Amino acid sequence: MPTTTQRTTAQEIKGFSLIELLIVVAIILIIAAVAVPSFIRSRIAANESSAVASVRTVNTAEISYNSTYPTVGYAGTLTALGGTSCSPPSSTSACLIDTVLAAGQRSGYNFALSNVSGTPNASYNIIASPVLWNYSGMRYFCSFEDAVIRVSMTAITTCTESVTPQQ
Repeated sequence: MPTTTQRTTAQEIKGFSLIELLIVVAIILIIAAVAVPSFIRSRIAANESSAVASVRTVNTAEISYNSTYPTVGYAGTLTALGGTSCSPPSSTSACLIDTVLAAGQRSGYNFALSNVSGTPNASYNIIASPVLWNYSGMRYFCSFEDAVIRVSMTAITTCTESVTPQQ
């Protein structure tokens, strides 16, 4: 049987009051309200940086592809720049970019290779568009055979000199 001092100590321990718990929850919510927008902005900045790097990678791959396969010119698809069987590489599986980028999506951006024309292929457009605007990215990026990265706040269908170069 417990002594009277043990009974008194057990009765005095009550835990947290409802008000104390509500105050802690309110503080956590205030911190989250401040932190979440900053986190989203930093993720957008990271996704946009990754998109620019990916467009540069495709430009470099297209130049290498054009030099390696001059009778074909520039690659007509991202799949032709990528590849999984690289022993040996070919014009349909050049293994110049990784398979994730060759699939057309990376870090919240979709990538499309378009406007490939000529015989051999003398032109191309690479366009990077955010998967979810204002969540995965806010800007559109593009480039063509001059290898200058261009940026726009509105959707890009064709990359030309009229699209502002990135600074």
